[in-house]
Amino acid sequence: MRNIELESERLFYKRVNKEHISMDYVHWINDSEVNMYLETSGGYTLDLLKKYIESQYKNEVYFWAIHLKGSKKHIGNIKIDPINMKTKSGEYGILIGDKESWGKGYAKEASNTILNFCFKELKLSKVTLGVIENNRSAVQLYKKIGFKIDEIISGTKEYNHTISNSLRMSING
Repeated sequence: MRNIELESERLFYKRVNKEHISMDYVHWINDSEVNMYLETSGGYTLDLLKKYIESQYKNEVYFWAIHLKGSKKHIGNIKIDPINMKTKSGEYGILIGDKESWGKGYAKEASNTILNFCFKELKLSKVTLGVIENNRSAVQLYKKIGFKIDEIISGTKEYNHTISNSLRMSING
């Protein structure tokens, strides 16, 4: 991935790099409310975060930090990985880690910007994602921006002390 920087009305997107290694980011990943539906369950340190970001950077993953335009504050991340150029598809993921930024429409704005990039610039024909069914706000967001449920995988894992289904969703460009 080249250092592709994008922007939308209220946000700008910059390739995640060493400048994003921060205690704020570590706190997001270790916060049980933030990571409730994530594969990671905390236990992160600054060193582990550094290794993760370095591996993503080295592997040239399309992985952007989401920043507020006004304050330049890093509020989360969004990525498309892996990308399969044979099938013209990619896997989407987003994290708004800054809880003060929740409920303000930033995830929708960021998602639309990155999906537009995927379809117009990368020429992908399909973007997929996995989400825990009980993560109602995420499922609602994905449906709003056009994702459709392709598959329901029963009883995937325990999240928030409840056995939950996993959804596979996709959107076509």
